[in-house]
Amino acid sequence: MEEHFTPYAVYGDKGRDGLFTGYYEPLLKGAHEKRPPYIYPLYGRPSNMYTADLGAFHPDLKGRTITGRVEGEKFVPFYKRADIEDGKLEDTPILWVDNAVDAFFLHIQGSGRVELENGEVVHAGYAAQNGHAYTAIGKPLIERGEIPREKMSMQAIRAWLEAHPDDAEDIMNINQSYVFFRVIDGEGPLGAEGVPLTPLRSMAVDRKKIPYGAPIYIDAETPDKTGRMTRLMVAQDTGGAIKGAVRGDVFWGAGAEAANNAGIMKSTGQAYILLPKTLDIPKDKTWRWWHRLQTGTPQTTVYNK
Repeated sequence: MEEHFTPYAVYGDKGRDGLFTGYYEPLLKGAHEKRPPYIYPLYGRPSNMYTADLGAFHPDLKGRTITGRVEGEKFVPFYKRADIEDGKLEDTPILWVDNAVDAFFLHIQGSGRVELENGEVVHAGYAAQNGHAYTAIGKPLIERGEIPREKMSMQAIRAWLEAHPDDAEDIMNINQSYVFFRVIDGEGPLGAEGVPLTPLRSMAVDRKKIPYGAPIYIDAETPDKTGRMTRLMVAQDTGGAIKGAVRGDVFWGAGAEAANNAGIMKSTGQAYILLPKTLDIPKDKTWRWWHRLQTGTPQTTVYNK
């Protein structure tokens, strides 16, 4: 790595410091057919959902897409989470699971494992998303006084949802984003780059700021805030909540320890992108590279040697 790459500090809109969170591969209980207690659906990509590349219509929109459906002669936004939960989809689910809260968190994680009654484990991988922005439900729970800000975590949200079944659906529907899945044959889970994720090496990034496959060295707080997490990661995934240049989501793997670390990780840190020495780097040692490569225009992400 030292022979072939040069590290550059990544700067975002707010400088060097950014946010690093975690995600994991959850395990759910499920079945191929709907029957109690397996009554909560996991859908594949809907047959009537389409994604339009806006760059094909105008060069100023290169890199931007919209997702929707055809209604009469109009292209309209696709159904929100609440619409889908109310049965708007006509497609048959690919799997059924036994817990609505588990299904919700599977949407947030993007992929997971579903254990069937015969012991078979099926990998449910990310297939598509409904085009609506991801909205974290932790903030409204804090604003309503349900969970103290200092105690907010994935575990706290899960506990609240399970303790308030009559209100859980309305709270979950605040997040209008909805994820669709596909059954993965072979090794998994797969990240958005299309390769299997490696625990504590794969990281989700903002695709508009960081290219897939880029080596990223991070220096951030550990999830429990007792030390530093300094290690080389690879940008192999993305997510609806991952926005900004100095923003990463660390993949922790599967199991209880991975779930705990991912759930509590909200770490301040810095990032360094490792770029090939063969690239033509400007002599002023600042580089607005990735966005310029894609669009021909500069932006606020800067990599400093």
